[in-house]
Amino acid sequence: MHVLMFSINPLFPDTVMGGAPKHLQNIALHMGEVGHQVTVLCTFADHNITAFNWHPNVIVKPILRFHQPFPQPYAIPAYDMAASIQEVHEHLQNVDRFYMHDGEFLFPYVYADVPTVISLRDNVYPETLLGGFLFQADKLILISEYSRMYFTHSVGRFFPELPERITVIHNGLDWEKFKPTTPDKILDFIPVQPGKQPILLHPHRPEASKGIFQTIRLVDMLVKRYGITDLIALAPKWADVQASGELREFYESITREIQERGLEDNFIFHGWIPQGLMPQYYSLGSVTVSLGHFVESFGNAVYESMGCGTPSIAARISTHRELLPDHLMDKVDYDDIEGAAAIAARIIKQGEQTSPEAIAYLKTYYSPDRQLKAYEDAIINAKVALPMAYSATAINDNTRFILAPWCYRSASRGVYHDFHAAYSALDDILPLLDAFPDGFTFADAYDKKIPQDQIMAYYHDGFLVPLS
Repeated sequence: MHVLMFSINPLFPDTVMGGAPKHLQNIALHMGEVGHQVTVLCTFADHNITAFNWHPNVIVKPILRFHQPFPQPYAIPAYDMAASIQEVHEHLQNVDRFYMHDGEFLFPYVYADVPTVISLRDNVYPETLLGGFLFQADKLILISEYSRMYFTHSVGRFFPELPERITVIHNGLDWEKFKPTTPDKILDFIPVQPGKQPILLHPHRPEASKGIFQTIRLVDMLVKRYGITDLIALAPKWADVQASGELREFYESITREIQERGLEDNFIFHGWIPQGLMPQYYSLGSVTVSLGHFVESFGNAVYESMGCGTPSIAARISTHRELLPDHLMDKVDYDDIEGAAAIAARIIKQGEQTSPEAIAYLKTYYSPDRQLKAYEDAIINAKVALPMAYSATAINDNTRFILAPWCYRSASRGVYHDFHAAYSALDDILPLLDAFPDGFTFADAYDKKIPQDQIMAYYHDGFLVPLS
């Protein structure tokens, strides 16, 4: 079978820029290894349109003309959009299946006659969200229960068939690779002394939402309150091909923050680490942190680090609330730097490693074999899909409301909203939510002296979702 795959992001022969491209590569390689022919179309970087192979059966063609660097890939002239449509159309004439990674090819009429599977890899970027609302294919793959609830309670409000077309396939991570690994070659990239100084890892993209400023505050507290003065924090710089003026300004703001706190000797910003050395990178660390508010669909780094023996501390945002039980991974409420510092100091001073119970859980539920077989089944068994029927239900006296799945009730800080990255008391409606777990109506609210316009304000702010 010949499978066409699509990525709006650039792909490279030897470099993997982030979690989504890594999983696309794994899926393409798996399909090639079991005997299918795979062609991957992606955006070219730095005007390089030379095709390359990931496998004898997998060819990557960087020929699409979407805007780089990220974001705003659709900030291009109409003729570039037309050229990309033309390329996809022509390649679709000679394939059996179409797999769209991240849902960002926003022209469903182009592939309407080809059995198509679409996966959405994040919950934030506009093109992915539009891809969700424009979804008309056979299968929609989501990578966490959180994302299933997110799209069900947004896109699904208008397309009752959507839940039947959704398949949740958790990311699988290669536990034969992500295991404790002796750091040697990694030291050519990063001048540290493993075993002689505590090392904190911040292995995330250079975005404020990924928590770099929280990490700086954490390091400040570990150095000055807990006396871990020889602590080194490692964080990656973006590859030059992705650089922009905005990104340079962002790095300048990080540098200023570090200098103002007198932490210049406690941070190393390093180049992008080759994927094959990531197990050594994680194994360098004493602790890995993910303290930002980016609304993850999965968040690979947290769990890859744990596989390599280095404990992770994650903020309770989106999927990190669900992917591992609380007793198997340290979690803090978003922006609880004092709590994170106390945990990090404990891990560093006691030399803690990931528990055997956590490793066993990760291997059981996030297996790459299970993941790749599920993708293969979805792609091979895809059919040409009839368009889903649009159906909008009026919000009226019969409507029931529940707390939105992107909100959670903190034990001490109120209700956290993933997309506001903030807490709200919501003291007036919490009793309603407790009294009516299947949803409350305007009449139920009125009985508690809460007017309809207040309920609608919570709805418009994204705290409540209506049930069809």
